[in-house]
Amino acid sequence: MSTPAKKSTAARSKWSQPLWVVPGVLIVLLLIVLLAKWLTGLSGVQSFLHDYPGASSLPDNAPVGFPAWLGWQHFLNVFFMVLIVRSGWQVRTAKRPPAMWTRNNKGFIRTKGAPTKISLDLWFHLTLDALWVLNGIIFLIVIFATGQWVRIIPTNWDVFPNAISAALQYASLNWPTEDGWVNYNALQLLTYFVTVFIAAPLAILTGLRTSSAWPKKAAVNKFYPIEWARAVHFPTMVYFVLFTIVHVTLVLATGALRNLNHMYGSSDDINWVGFAIFAVSLLVIVGAWFLARPLFLRPVASLMGKVSK
Repeated sequence: MSTPAKKSTAARSKWSQPLWVVPGVLIVLLLIVLLAKWLTGLSGVQSFLHDYPGASSLPDNAPVGFPAWLGWQHFLNVFFMVLIVRSGWQVRTAKRPPAMWTRNNKGFIRTKGAPTKISLDLWFHLTLDALWVLNGIIFLIVIFATGQWVRIIPTNWDVFPNAISAALQYASLNWPTEDGWVNYNALQLLTYFVTVFIAAPLAILTGLRTSSAWPKKAAVNKFYPIEWARAVHFPTMVYFVLFTIVHVTLVLATGALRNLNHMYGSSDDINWVGFAIFAVSLLVIVGAWFLARPLFLRPVASLMGKVSK
């Protein structure tokens, strides 16, 4: 049996590593800032920053501003992503599922074999995934139909040196001038492109491969092993979490009222409308977070299949 002294030592060891991470990260960030300030003080780098100020030019017919549908898309994307991360973490860490769920094989989806019994947490995760993918498909259709795609897909090669310029400006704390209503800076553009067109498809493909929906005897499994999918799926989730943290930080630090109006108020004005809508959306997300419990999930899951212990 473990003694109280051993338990105390184990507890201290458990918390000591995270405590050392924080100052370590702060030291690394400080070194990055100092290095960036030194680099931006060099004449050659200053000339580079002058030639590439941080934003790549858009086509002449590029749309200006953010329509209301984009604000709804943004909210739904955040809503689903938060719950997907929550449910995914539960699937990954739960030792004993709160309940099991079996799909109704007489419904819209019918298969020859018997449906696989999965945990209630996994059912919730897969359901959220499906809604998130549907939202993403609608987003892609509408941005290409309205021309909004030019704001998140590179159209000039100078986006790459401009992205380096923007990164240097951020790192040196001399942040690039923001005018997201008209044009994102090049680093933002590339980040959004990676998030929408690389990270999201990776999350979908690897998530499908690790789910029970993927055929166990498919020929492609030899070239696409489940171990590879699992190794990529979790880091992709971490990427989305880090992206969200950095994104929210920059939104609040570079003109919160104006940026929130862009995303939620469909306006370039500086007032509290966007902030109010944002606050309500946070309440909805927080409410959904606490309602995502077996007590409330069981009745919903039972509409699509059988819930059992």
